[in-house]
Formats: sequence, structure tokens, C-alpha cells
Amino acid sequence: MKITEVTTPTPEQQRIKAMQAQVKRAQEAVKAERARQKIAAGQKQLANVKTSNSI
Repeated sequence: MKITEVTTPTPEQQRIKAMQAQVKRAQEAVKAERARQKIAAGQKQLANVKTSNSI
């Protein structure tokens, strides 16, 4: 059986990891917001088509 040394990350490494996680969350938020805006624009366009056809 082999014994391996367990090391904890340094504060600098922890900070980098936290920043990388924050960047990933921000990228996902931007992606979700773009999708939301695209859906809203499509719904608005669809509503405009429906109102122009009913006249």
C-alpha cells in the first residue's frame, strides 16, 4: 500500500480557483441572458405578426 502526501492548496491557488469559478458562472449568466433576450425578441415578433394579421 502506498502512502501519498495530501497537500492543501495555498491561498493564492484557492483565490485563482475561486476566480475561475466566478468567470465560469458569469459566462453561464451571459449565455442565459442572451437566450432570454432572443426568446423575448421572438415572442415580440410573433405578437406583432398576430396583431397585423388580425386587422
